[in-house]
Amino acid sequence: MRKSILFLFFIAIALTSFSQEEIPSAFKGGEWLQYRMSYSGFLKAGTATLSLQETEYKGQPALHAVGEGRTAAVVGWFFKVEDKYESYFTVPQVEPYLFKRKINEGGYKKDKQITFDRDKNTARVQDFLKKKDSVYSVKGPQDLISTFYFLRQFDTKKMKKGDDINVSMFFDEKSYPFKLHCLGYETLKTRFGKIKTQKFRPLVQAGRVFKAKESVTIWITADDNKIPIKMKASLAVGSLRAELEAYKGLANPFEVVYD
Repeated sequence: MRKSILFLFFIAIALTSFSQEEIPSAFKGGEWLQYRMSYSGFLKAGTATLSLQETEYKGQPALHAVGEGRTAAVVGWFFKVEDKYESYFTVPQVEPYLFKRKINEGGYKKDKQITFDRDKNTARVQDFLKKKDSVYSVKGPQDLISTFYFLRQFDTKKMKKGDDINVSMFFDEKSYPFKLHCLGYETLKTRFGKIKTQKFRPLVQAGRVFKAKESVTIWITADDNKIPIKMKASLAVGSLRAELEAYKGLANPFEVVYD
């Protein structure tokens, strides 16, 4: 299956997993995050954003998350990418109602929608380009975007180096299991100052996209927001790097380490 570097970024941040004790909300409506993407360490590949707004879904309170990715001008000259992912989910449980994926990656297009029915344990997948409508049996699923917010609701502070977490996510027509490995704490130098982070490594499938199954590393802020601040991935060809470059509307203070 063909995947762009921006798609891989959204996959990677969704896989950052935590322990199982609920804490005060790590996010709220109005949150906006922007990431700078670079390829092989020097070529700016594009920009990815994640935004969150309060809304309603079929008369029920909901949050609407939007993930968007666009290539930089120098890359878009020969390979233009415009990706948009949307998720509507419940508050505060973060159970997805609806997931949308609309992408155009150098002429490679997808336009899909997944509607989740928690009562029937089903996911209805509509492929608008292929004019295909299918229903799958699922149990307690998260979609690509809602996973990110669902996992931010859990406590990270009790996790220690060596802990492994298993996560399952429904995407396209399949449930995808992932194992994540906690690598401990690390203080990073960023454009915002020194930030205390927790480091995670999702175990991915080696092959056409990733160089090895331990190819992706993610750093999240060790404060109550738990937002990804840096990501690195070794690909089958080259490498991908993403760094937080702007934010607003956080639910909690953004903590900077002062010497």
